[in-house]
Amino acid sequence: MARKPQSRGKCAYCGKEYSKAGMTRHLKTCAARQKAIAKANKRRGRDITIYHLQVLDATPPYTPFHQMWSPNFWLHLEMKGNATLYDLDQYLRAIWLECCGHLSGFEIGPVFYTQIFDDGMGWREERSMNVRVDKLFRPGMTIPYQYDFGTTSEVIIKVLGERRGKPITSHPIELMARNNMPQVACQVCGEPATELCSECLWGYEEPYLFCEKHAEEHEHDDMLMPILNSPRTGLCAYLGPDEPPY
Repeated sequence: MARKPQSRGKCAYCGKEYSKAGMTRHLKTCAARQKAIAKANKRRGRDITIYHLQVLDATPPYTPFHQMWSPNFWLHLEMKGNATLYDLDQYLRAIWLECCGHLSGFEIGPVFYTQIFDDGMGWREERSMNVRVDKLFRPGMTIPYQYDFGTTSEVIIKVLGERRGKPITSHPIELMARNNMPQVACQVCGEPATELCSECLWGYEEPYLFCEKHAEEHEHDDMLMPILNSPRTGLCAYLGPDEPPY
């Protein structure tokens, strides 16, 4: 079987395009990024710890669509150490996941960090997300995250590295790179697909991917959902927007 090519994405600093693996290597040495860091470090103020995070979709293959496209979704983020898990949760919701206000949480060691937690009498210890990440994160960590405990979107967060200095942005998190929008073909004509039918998708019926023309002709017009640059596409009632919050 031919090896499926890796998805590609664009560096936010230099604008060059790399594969998923190539982007990890590139960001360590990107001249434009190093220039931005040097400029930020000239500002007054105390140095802080800043983390390089790689965020990978790990959603279960609910359907053939998710089995095929889930590995294509990834992010590279830079996060201030004095920001909180709640900041990261809100960012992931905005750029990838938010649809119906579902619960979510991070699993770090024996502790599950969530927005609504029990009194510690459950099967695992639960704590609030309002905790600074520099009290938790260390390079080399892999942190599972879940959004929606019904039709669950699962994410893996890797702490690739850290640096001491000034942040480039005033926001808690900066988007350094992201996968390009996956190119999905209409199953009727082969043109780029823009919508999917959730009725057919979950019924394992084809076609379920449509261009604008064939979406208009599809019988389940009330079950059509946009195809977005998000692993939440086709799940629950996700309609986007699939954009960073800042």
